[in-house]
Amino acid sequence: MPRPKELLPLLRPAPFVRDATERRLRRAASIADLREIARRRTPRAVFDYTDGAADGELSLNRARAAWSRVEFTPTVLRDVSTVDLGRDMLGARSALPFAFAPTGFTRMMDTEGEPAVASVAADAGIPYTLSTMGTTTIEEVAEAAPAARRWFQLYLWRDRAFAKDLVQRAAAAGYDTLMLTVDTPVGGNRRRDVHNGLTIPPALTLRTFIDGALHPHWWFDLLTTSPLTFATLERTEGTVADLINRVFDPALTMDDVEWLRGAWPGKLMIKGIQNVADARRVVDAGVDAVLLSNHGGRQLDRAPVPVELVEPTVQEVGDAAEVYVDTGIMHGADVVAAVALGARGALVGRAYLYGLMAGGRAGVAKAVDILTGEITRTLQLLGVTSVDDLRREHTRLRPIG
Repeated sequence: MPRPKELLPLLRPAPFVRDATERRLRRAASIADLREIARRRTPRAVFDYTDGAADGELSLNRARAAWSRVEFTPTVLRDVSTVDLGRDMLGARSALPFAFAPTGFTRMMDTEGEPAVASVAADAGIPYTLSTMGTTTIEEVAEAAPAARRWFQLYLWRDRAFAKDLVQRAAAAGYDTLMLTVDTPVGGNRRRDVHNGLTIPPALTLRTFIDGALHPHWWFDLLTTSPLTFATLERTEGTVADLINRVFDPALTMDDVEWLRGAWPGKLMIKGIQNVADARRVVDAGVDAVLLSNHGGRQLDRAPVPVELVEPTVQEVGDAAEVYVDTGIMHGADVVAAVALGARGALVGRAYLYGLMAGGRAGVAKAVDILTGEITRTLQLLGVTSVDDLRREHTRLRPIG
């Protein structure tokens, strides 16, 4: 048996980290770990708003299952000591092959909100997309993260004059890409929000009071910072679905796409494309990119799985427009697979929101670090030294069943 003095050199306790946020985030080795930390740290209604989807959540679950069907074909005996993660995206180089997707009501997850996410995007060298349903104004985000490449996501409102004003404000504030979302003629049936009684702003009911007792830091932060409201809405009562049905225009058509193409001076992306024919239609109208998306599974349940549409869409539109994909991305290997299948890049939303809930700005940075490490490692194990060198032969989607 070894003697105690022989064991002592091996018993080296890890140094104590004073900062509680840093201690939490050190334990996270994956986006799934950040999700679990977020679940424990935020009230159930807030976590479910981010984590949930529409109806039976089949669309979201199918999307995540599709990413699990990815099979890579590695090549060995290649020098992969250095890899280039950069990617040209809508006229500029992104340091990573993904952008931050637009997310509504971001300050509800953590009051650092959109400015924190945009500043992380600036540090990472990737685009950040501000949502029309954001909780920070167009100008405030530009001021908070002047070095960030900023995109603006637009919902067309019944009041077209107000939508035009938002477009003009985005252009004036230096946003270079406009992302029009087209899959929200009405709000999806998000059952978790209904079950939790989530309203905008959150109402302090008996149920939320009890939940708040379990998450005092979240409520203290909420009650001691600026009021939590949508930055572009005057009236915010009710659920998110109520707001969509009251404000968004269900009569959105191709005429509106053509109007925006003429009114917007920068790049134009259409978000919410779910079949090849619609991709062809909007590309013929002059858009620069399509985002294959089912809104994170939050609109039409049983919608097509976006990653399964990448290859046929790329074949249809060719070089006429860039193709992007979102929904269900929880690992850097998902981003690698998206590019190998033909996408110009991916957009991630929930992944960074889990980080935001887990640790504010530091949690968002942790999410980027995790994804960056996973993308780098996946490329090296594939025998590929550059994201731009990814090709169809590097991956496939295994058949179902």
